[in-house]
Amino acid sequence: MANRKKVTIIGAGFVGSTCAHWLASKELADVVLVDIVEGIPQGKGLDLLQSGPVEGFDVSVIGTNSYEETTDSDVVILTSGAPRKPGMTREDLLKINAEITKSNIEKVAKTSPNACIIVVNNPMDTMTYLARVASGFPKERVMGQGGVLDAARYRTFLAQELNVSVEDIQAMLMGGHGDEMVPLPRFTTVSGIPVTEFISAERLNQIVERTKKGGGEIVSLLKTGSAYYAPAAATIQMVEAILKDKKRVLPAAAYLEGEYGINDLYFGVPVVLGAGGVERILELPLSDDEKALMSKSADLVRSSVDTLRTLIDF
Repeated sequence: MANRKKVTIIGAGFVGSTCAHWLASKELADVVLVDIVEGIPQGKGLDLLQSGPVEGFDVSVIGTNSYEETTDSDVVILTSGAPRKPGMTREDLLKINAEITKSNIEKVAKTSPNACIIVVNNPMDTMTYLARVASGFPKERVMGQGGVLDAARYRTFLAQELNVSVEDIQAMLMGGHGDEMVPLPRFTTVSGIPVTEFISAERLNQIVERTKKGGGEIVSLLKTGSAYYAPAAATIQMVEAILKDKKRVLPAAAYLEGEYGINDLYFGVPVVLGAGGVERILELPLSDDEKALMSKSADLVRSSVDTLRTLIDF
């Protein structure tokens, strides 16, 4: 159908193919799965397409090794890159994934000049910065997925702790993805009631620490891979907000130009996500302690970007 939206997923690994699965099952858009390995995107695409009659979705799903089929995509999801292995920091991935990211973004920017780009590969905040430079796109149309995933993990643990529905937990997090995350218990609620009414500061801190290490916990359990169900679901929540112009308030890595006192950096903040991409950045009134955590997190992300500059030319 001519009026269907199109979403390209770069990287047909676990995260990419699971993104394709969520997209198709929700009938959000036609899906193009791109990977350099011959046969993998084609096979996964065909397999997913054949589940359509059972699940009742009519979108097109194709796999390819070229960028021709991606032309005029509405959203591009970047998942390609080396996976994090046990003992490997996100920064260890920097050099490996930077070249892959730069090359892929340059290609897709030519074929889909009006797309929104969502970066998922790690280290996410740094790769999103690189994606904006490599694409030349306006800042509103390049963003990173990390905050939605961190918030999902946080909400999961809080719901388990309180034995309530995950749907009734609303959580806001800021800062870099993972270890650099800045929790905001004041802005975390259970059906509108502050979570601090239910959980002691000490226990809340334990839950926050588990959330920060959420990705590492899964890596250590899987041993030969990293998380993909929740990262993919979080990414598709962002895609849905853009394609349906939902104006969702979500934590995402957005390009800051003075907001929260941070300049020239992609950083996790609350944003309004709609058809224009990051349509607004919401500035929350932070306490001195929260500001200090934000500043520390920003320094770590900036250090990663500075390291990137020494590794590749951009």
